[in-house]
Amino acid sequence: MENLEKQWYVIHTYSGYENKVKQNLESRVQTMGMEDKIFRVMVPTEEEWEVKNGKKRLVQRKVFPGYVLVEMIMTDDSWYVVRNTPGVTGFVGSAGGGSKPVPLMPSEVRAILRQSGSEEIKTRVDFTVGEVVRIVDGPFADMIGSVEEIHADQQKLRVLVSMFGRETPLEVDFTQVEKLT
Repeated sequence: MENLEKQWYVIHTYSGYENKVKQNLESRVQTMGMEDKIFRVMVPTEEEWEVKNGKKRLVQRKVFPGYVLVEMIMTDDSWYVVRNTPGVTGFVGSAGGGSKPVPLMPSEVRAILRQSGSEEIKTRVDFTVGEVVRIVDGPFADMIGSVEEIHADQQKLRVLVSMFGRETPLEVDFTQVEKLT
C-alpha cells in the first residue's frame, strides 16, 4: 500500500461529526508521531448568508456533509491511523477494509480548496415563488402578498400585493418580509 507521494484522500464520517473527527485525527497524528505522513485535515466549508424570519445572519455550511479531506502519504501506518480514528467509517473510493483508497485528482482538490476559500459569500434563500409572505418593514408594512420573483444575488424579492383592487408588484429586501404559517 506504499505510495510515497502526498495526496488528498476523502474519508467518510458519521454525519455531524466532521469537526470532531478532524480534532481526533489531528491529535492522533501528534500522539502517534505521524506528522511526516499525515499533513492536513480539512472540513470544507463555505460562508453563506441565511435569511430566516426576516433575520439575516452569516453561517458556515459544510460543503460535503459526512466527509473530511486528509492530505497524506498513503502507507500501511498512515492508513491505519486514519482508518481507526473514532468517527471515521472508511476511505471513499476503497472497495473493502483492506483495499487501497483512491486519491482525489489534483483538479478536484483545487476546485474544493478554491470553493472553501472563496471570497464570494452565497445567500441561502428561505423563500419560494408563490409563497405567501407579510411585509414587516417599510411603507408597505403589514401588507400580505405572494412571492413572484427571487433575486438571491441582490437579496430582494418581488412580491405581488393587492392595492386598489389590483395586483401590484413591490420589490423588498429579504429582511423586510416574513413567512406566513
